[in-house]
Amino acid sequence: MAIIGTLLKRGIKLRKMIEQERVRPYELQRDELAALLDKAKKTAFGKTYGFEEILHEITYNRDPHAFYKKYKENVPVFTYNKIFQQWWHKTLQGKKNICWPGKIKYFALSSGTSESSSKHIPVTKAMIKAIHKTSVREILSLADYPDLPGKLFQTGMLALGGSTHLNYNGTYFEGDLSGINASRIPFWFQHFYKPGFEIASIADWNTKLEEIVEQAPKWNIGFIAGVPAWIQILMEKIIDRYQLKTIHDIWPNLAVYTHGGVSFEPYRKGFEKLLAHPLIYIETYLASEGFIAYQLPGRNSMRMVLNNGMFYEFVPFNEQNFGPDGEMVDNPETLMIDQIEEGKEYALLLSTCAGAWRYLIGDVIKFVDKKACEIVITGRTKHFLSLCGEHLSVDNMNKAVQQVAEEQGIDIREFTVVGIPHGTLFAHHWFIGTDDEADPRLLREKIDEKLKILNDDYRVERAAALKDVYVDVVPTEVFYQWMEHKGKIGGQTKFPRVMKRQQYAEWEAFVKNFANN
Repeated sequence: MAIIGTLLKRGIKLRKMIEQERVRPYELQRDELAALLDKAKKTAFGKTYGFEEILHEITYNRDPHAFYKKYKENVPVFTYNKIFQQWWHKTLQGKKNICWPGKIKYFALSSGTSESSSKHIPVTKAMIKAIHKTSVREILSLADYPDLPGKLFQTGMLALGGSTHLNYNGTYFEGDLSGINASRIPFWFQHFYKPGFEIASIADWNTKLEEIVEQAPKWNIGFIAGVPAWIQILMEKIIDRYQLKTIHDIWPNLAVYTHGGVSFEPYRKGFEKLLAHPLIYIETYLASEGFIAYQLPGRNSMRMVLNNGMFYEFVPFNEQNFGPDGEMVDNPETLMIDQIEEGKEYALLLSTCAGAWRYLIGDVIKFVDKKACEIVITGRTKHFLSLCGEHLSVDNMNKAVQQVAEEQGIDIREFTVVGIPHGTLFAHHWFIGTDDEADPRLLREKIDEKLKILNDDYRVERAAALKDVYVDVVPTEVFYQWMEHKGKIGGQTKFPRVMKRQQYAEWEAFVKNFANN
């Protein structure tokens, strides 16, 4: 087991993994916040918001939640725009000790799937180290999967991410988080890492894919990681280039696929056509702000990492805390990890070793196992479609599309939906990406039917203010050409499941132009 053996030889310990198993989530998170506050107490942010006072409550107040009450009293909640305008813009100017000690050298460019312009998310040395540690814990968890052949751990790991060639403006480096992480891979892991730094540094996405295809026969790949759409495209290119039946004809030891950023289910059917035998799928929750959770053997959910540079807060995702446009109110209700309830949806706030404090990450999660701190991602705060109270989540959409695709025997790799006016009321317009023969009228009927079963609010509104549903079937390639048109191809980018209405006219014109050409 070369990878695991190397990790252990390099002194990578299991202490933190064991600690999370044995210590209560509340205690892990209390200690994590204390460590973060102590580290940042001398920064401009820490002085402004009284980190010393909060630390005093942790040390001397016997009330187990006194420190959290003080934290909420002292520190406001932040969206990206708010924290950037008040604090992070100073770090872009090269100023030190703003929200985290020292100078920030790296920024992850992230538009998520909800904003048109790029966000600059600070990435500190402490955060890079934390991400690597969690990645190691994920690799070590593979030892718990039954029947994995020992030779698997002698193979390479292909990570398909953004370019490691980062833009430098004289003050800081900026780029895709996957590119930043790959550029900082520890030397002891470089032997296993593919495609290697030379190919990984290529900025042009199509050129990078072609180089990987060219080198593919030379590699013995056992693990792959990346966004499902781009991994599937890569495998299709390799199979086509070398006239293979499946990807296992060239990589017979491929056994594990690590994915994240978007639900895998819409891709599963088409993905598995490219395989000779099943893979182990491991879902990860790696955002630009940090590595939050990953899937463990035998589970359909992900376990949150509670003791590695992040403190979590949970905002009940309801009308008291969020407006109809997904904007969070100024003073929302927030909870610690011991105060949440299973089955309820929460927006996630992060305080991190990269200088994010009570920061709304934009994702909505649900706990499926409170004791084990296991979650599923159900959507994003601004990707819940609710024009008239239908409260339609991305999770609802994924399930409906997946069920319809399975029933109709078609591969639906991409889709998006936009809410539009319908006279004085409302309608939904779906764009379904498939290269199979599909009847739009039948898809409309079936998707509408599934959503009525999955979501009671949707069912009620379909008889009231949500007057119609439209479905257009378009080739999958349209989605990828649109992302390329927007300069968001490759890396961690993915197509938004809920499209903003401001882009609707441009998107419709783009679709029509593709059809005409």
